[in-house]
Amino acid sequence: MKDLPTSRFPAANLALAMTIAGTIGAFVTEAGLHPVTIVFWRCVFGAIFLGAWCLLRGYLPDRTLSPSRLALAALAGICMVASWTAFFAGFAMTSIATTTIVYHVQPFFVVIIGVVFLKERISLDQMLWMLGAFLGVVLASGLVVSHAQAGAAWALGIGLTLVAALLYAVATILAKGLGRQRAEVTVLCQTIVGIVMLAPFVGIGQPVPAHAWGWLVSIGVLHTGIAYVLMNSAFPRLATPVIGIITFIYPVVAIFIDWAVYGHPLGSAQAAGMALIAVATLGVRLGWRFPPRRISAA
Repeated sequence: MKDLPTSRFPAANLALAMTIAGTIGAFVTEAGLHPVTIVFWRCVFGAIFLGAWCLLRGYLPDRTLSPSRLALAALAGICMVASWTAFFAGFAMTSIATTTIVYHVQPFFVVIIGVVFLKERISLDQMLWMLGAFLGVVLASGLVVSHAQAGAAWALGIGLTLVAALLYAVATILAKGLGRQRAEVTVLCQTIVGIVMLAPFVGIGQPVPAHAWGWLVSIGVLHTGIAYVLMNSAFPRLATPVIGIITFIYPVVAIFIDWAVYGHPLGSAQAAGMALIAVATLGVRLGWRFPPRRISAA
């Protein structure tokens, strides 16, 4: 099976995927529906797109999908769907920019889970970067500055966003157990799990108005189908430093949209928090060390 024509430009693929991902907060906001309803239809339209994609590319039927691997993929899917739901709920309670920035502490939850449950070792430098990242979360959350929004609902939104990041980290670790399985097949399994999981609750609180369908289809096809295909075509062809830098297009786009479309400028404390999270994430991913030890003169 030949590669995608655009796979010769993996950095451009990933940059486009991150740009698309950065717009999801606006699509969720404009849909104006309960997060559970939005995630259900995201799974439906995402599954349709990914199912067709995997069939056309020859990824299905996948003979590696044993019962044990399907069970693992389903468990990862439950975590991913719950993560999406909590993440979307955070948009309504805080702001697109704040939720997106806080959500980007996912890599640190992966490290913590590895240390606590997988008995992996953590270096002093990693610990310091993690402390910096969580200080960034405190600043980015907006809870340390005095403004009208920083109330109970705002704090709950930050909490839900952190839960979403933790669940995403769990899903990421579980997905590693699937080995060399195509990422598109894994996400297809996750969306199917989401359909089954949320079907009893679809339309919770309200029916879907006509204007919302375009936003829902876009979230499923654009943000779940096309964006994931672009990301997965780029990751194997890019070095970790390049991936680490390009992924920050996502929060930058979200911040710009929140300011330009919804009139929510980023405060100085939140900007400092984002910078701390960005630097700390790059520090962990790239293995940056704090000031090197002095070399004694000969």
